[in-house]
Amino acid sequence: MRTLDDLGDLDGKHVVARVDFNVPLEMSSHPPRITDDARIRAALPTLQELQRRGVARIALLAHLGRPKGVDPQYSLRPAADRLGELLGQQVRLVGTPEDVDGDGVVMVENVRFFDGETKDDPALAQRYASAGDVYVNDAFGAAHRAHASTHGVAKLLPSAAGLLLEREVQTLQGILADPKRPLVAIVGGAKVTDKIGVLEAFLQTADAILIGGAMCFPFFKAQGHAVGASLCEEDGLEPARRVLDAGGDQLRLPVDLVCGEAFSADTPVTPVDGVDVPEGLMGLDVGPDTARAYAEVIEGAGTVFWNGPMGAFELAPFAAGTKAVAEAVAAAGGTTVVGGGDSAAALRQFGLEDEVTHLSTGGGASLELIEGKTLPGVEVLS
Repeated sequence: MRTLDDLGDLDGKHVVARVDFNVPLEMSSHPPRITDDARIRAALPTLQELQRRGVARIALLAHLGRPKGVDPQYSLRPAADRLGELLGQQVRLVGTPEDVDGDGVVMVENVRFFDGETKDDPALAQRYASAGDVYVNDAFGAAHRAHASTHGVAKLLPSAAGLLLEREVQTLQGILADPKRPLVAIVGGAKVTDKIGVLEAFLQTADAILIGGAMCFPFFKAQGHAVGASLCEEDGLEPARRVLDAGGDQLRLPVDLVCGEAFSADTPVTPVDGVDVPEGLMGLDVGPDTARAYAEVIEGAGTVFWNGPMGAFELAPFAAGTKAVAEAVAAAGGTTVVGGGDSAAALRQFGLEDEVTHLSTGGGASLELIEGKTLPGVEVLS
């Protein structure tokens, strides 16, 4: 993968840089308020390095949400303002690539406002390319999409990975290619079907796979356990059976649960010894015995990869399992990689985001890389 060093002398050059500023917003405030600026902060090393190398202008491309055409509530104005605060300089927001001019840092409005962005339209890619001399992709969170701003434009200009994208790819590929043993994979979340590729990949490489979240219920149902009113996707049963058949001693499932009557912080809490969920209840967290057992496995790991919470951590009565795993990952002595999304949110909720080796900015991209899939935004830089 080409890096910034492969671009040669950048003094006085104009750079088109794709960044991942798809940040969460509080839409009820006017204007919308950024509730977590981690992705903006993650881009700072690359932007500051480009400036250190004498780049005259950086034209930023980014998306926000999934607007249907031009939608002011998905404007990148909050991101431009926040980036300006972090860089200590003005970041101008312009409507189209053709509006990019002058020196400094300029941000083009949400690329998903443009027809053809998600279809990798060559004409739109050419419009992006017209704003610079070279292209840098630092948006790992969007690198698994072949879009005009992540793929098409990279074919039209001398192109390379930014520092964040480079680190993401090297870190995630490294834990598969040459992990310090034992390698422990913690996989949670809602659906087995979302994570089946990751589970099957880790069956080939991991020493232990710890399962949590609602995705454990297809496993339990496949084993003949009652799941009550728990979220249990029927499409996940067959993949769960495959993983159970192949997993052997690698695979660890919860041994106790914390249940409630409804997905609510106010619901009565019912601990369950075992994994059979009583009728009318839903499993919303792993139990304390599971949390302790998982923490012991994590403590002895040489490498940890974590993607997906153990339960409904956003509800206080059902946060204990995810918190215990987060604390164990943060305290582990080896390499600890957390794969974005809800796991990253959990680390931030518990104040542990700075206690892991690598906190990925790309949930879907990190999973696809672990699965062994080709990421178009990375391949085009090879």
